[in-house]
Amino acid sequence: MPKRNIIWFRRDLRISDHPALLEAIQTSDEIIALFILDSKLIQHSGSKRLAYLAASLRALDESLNNKLHVMVGEQVEVLQELMLRYGATSVHISTEYEPYGARRDERVEAAGIPLVRTGSPYAVAPGRVVKASDATPYKVYTPFYRAWRVHGWRKPAAKPKTINAITPKDTDRNFPDWKLPQGLSITPAGEKAALARWKIFQKNGLNNYNEGRNLAGIDGTSKLSAHLKWGEIHPRTLLAELGEDKDHDTFRKEIAWREFYADVLFNNPHTEKEYYAPRFAQMRYDAPGEKFEAWKSGKTGYPFVDAAMRQIVQEGWMHNRTRMVVASFLVKDLHLEWQLGADFFMEHLVDFDVASNAHGWQWTAGSGTDASPYYRVFNPIEQGKRFDADGAYTRKYVPELAHLSAGTIHEPWLHPDGYTHGYSQPIVDHATERLESLARLHEIKADKPQDPRA
Repeated sequence: MPKRNIIWFRRDLRISDHPALLEAIQTSDEIIALFILDSKLIQHSGSKRLAYLAASLRALDESLNNKLHVMVGEQVEVLQELMLRYGATSVHISTEYEPYGARRDERVEAAGIPLVRTGSPYAVAPGRVVKASDATPYKVYTPFYRAWRVHGWRKPAAKPKTINAITPKDTDRNFPDWKLPQGLSITPAGEKAALARWKIFQKNGLNNYNEGRNLAGIDGTSKLSAHLKWGEIHPRTLLAELGEDKDHDTFRKEIAWREFYADVLFNNPHTEKEYYAPRFAQMRYDAPGEKFEAWKSGKTGYPFVDAAMRQIVQEGWMHNRTRMVVASFLVKDLHLEWQLGADFFMEHLVDFDVASNAHGWQWTAGSGTDASPYYRVFNPIEQGKRFDADGAYTRKYVPELAHLSAGTIHEPWLHPDGYTHGYSQPIVDHATERLESLARLHEIKADKPQDPRA
């Protein structure tokens, strides 16, 4: 009987630069390619992320010559049934480090299923970059980045020359039929789309990334976050083609932020939902109500905030600059806890990553590791003027203001026709709420001198 291994795909929906897939192939005569639909993850995913996953699974299946098993059921039961049916001796996986995935894999192993871990979704796996002085994890990004670069990473793994996979039965081809709701749009899914987007970014955006990454109205970011989230491309593939100039190094640092947050969550798994700096749990917060609903629907009366909130609902993606702006507005203008915003992002983002989401929010809230200090409050008007200077981004998502010029679009109250097309009045006064935010900070005795860079 031929030796058979299962390759269990999760957040690694590709065939190139895939060490676990290579290991499964090299140690067997035939592989069983498998994806298990996880009911818990489905429950916490919005329609856009599910539609993207459905498309990504179809793309992976095409790469595997239509030999992907897509199974519905509890993981242990599915794996045991397939191992018995095919006589498979082991299950190959990419190691997962985020809390849910790690617990799931421990449960599978506890049931007696041998998992062979090879590689991970990261260039450097969480837990490997530690201080030379005492082998403890880094709590601040900049020294982490320096140590991460010194540690280094492997070259991209080779693409398999051949994949001898077992053809699944029709009953094992349970591809989900998750459709994108009418009127919404998401980025194309799959490994081919990821590699194509990387080439486009290398040609058109990478060499101006240091400046262009902050401008919301241009195609200045890589837009690879969804592809990285689902493992349609590995960060090693990107890092291998970067040089040492400023723009390339800035992009490398963005990849390192993703790895830093994964490392922080790995070492502090409770911070997926809890404050990294516990004192912030004692701060006075308001209860969510009408203002929270206005924030979610992009009707705060602050154009740059509203454009971003409408973008995430329509496209399942938001520019990184505006992610910080809307997060600051929720926590420091509306005085709501960061977890409310993080949960909203979890529902809508196609690129939702538990570590980046939780600690991106905590960075802006001021409660996280290497945090932007709480006393730094993003001014939603000035942020719009600076990073959407011509108003193109705001006009695209807030058509009620399309008639306004660049000089007035971020302050429609200054134009006599600013509200003639139904745009919302501001739900709060930013200057007033900024002072209130600082007063609440003082109450928990965490205040610091004003940062002149804010």
